[in-house]
Amino acid sequence: MTDTEIEITADLVRDLLQEQHPDLAGLAIREVAGGWGNQMWRLGDELAVRMQRMDPTPELQLKERRWLPVLAPRLPLPVPTPVRFGEPSERFPKHWTVMTWVPGEPLDHGSISRGDHAADTLAGFLRALHVEAPAEAPTSSDFGVHPKKCMDGFDHFFQAVVPDGIADDVRAVWDDAVAAPEWEGPPVWVHGDLHPANVVVSDGTLSGVIDFGAMCAGDPAWDLAAAWVLLPAGTTSRFFDMYALADGAAIRRACGLAAMKSLFLMLMGQNGERGLPGGKPHWGPVGRAALDRVLKGV
Repeated sequence: MTDTEIEITADLVRDLLQEQHPDLAGLAIREVAGGWGNQMWRLGDELAVRMQRMDPTPELQLKERRWLPVLAPRLPLPVPTPVRFGEPSERFPKHWTVMTWVPGEPLDHGSISRGDHAADTLAGFLRALHVEAPAEAPTSSDFGVHPKKCMDGFDHFFQAVVPDGIADDVRAVWDDAVAAPEWEGPPVWVHGDLHPANVVVSDGTLSGVIDFGAMCAGDPAWDLAAAWVLLPAGTTSRFFDMYALADGAAIRRACGLAAMKSLFLMLMGQNGERGLPGGKPHWGPVGRAALDRVLKGV
């Protein structure tokens, strides 16, 4: 059995805790549905164990360990914060981390009914996050970059899932983003991967942000795309008014990136319908709804 084939069970999680953090081993352990690169287990009421699974390297977990404790204190929404580190061992040759649990329901299984409140909340969160990142902050060639550096990814998603009837409109949104001026400010902290499975909701509004594996220093437009990808129709203008830091070029880049993220969700939905590994059947309608908001400008 290879590393990627190790079955992660409650017994394994408990054994690892007993070996490395025995004071936590008596807490209740229950699996959290979802996850691909990492698998999550609830640990008691306030903690979770994040187990490296399909991610080929520990880089993403190590990045979260390093930087989430720095970012979390100044963010206005709960985010998962590392509290204990699990190191590779003979029992499990990968990294694992005990983190704070962010209560709520993932948006891909929930909904937002208080759209204006959610728009204000998201804008406030991103204003707090989007500050100049230090020189030693992580960078990425996949996230936080200008859309023109994502042509191959967009084309792959586009060819796989775009219906013929809207292909020209989708391409026009993307081409406009590619033509938009680059981000001229200093690289700022970005989450990078805001989509409905990476935020949680409660009481009809956003209540937390999770999975910071893609965080990096870069163009804030990557997160501003969430105005279309996460928020219900009719709230985009309110979001940008509340955020108040995005110029026209940033909004153009964000709109194109929102189209790309929507196509990604649609592709994951298609993969799920086909039974492919990592596919999420319920993401297809979520992605198409987001794409419709992009095309309608709402």
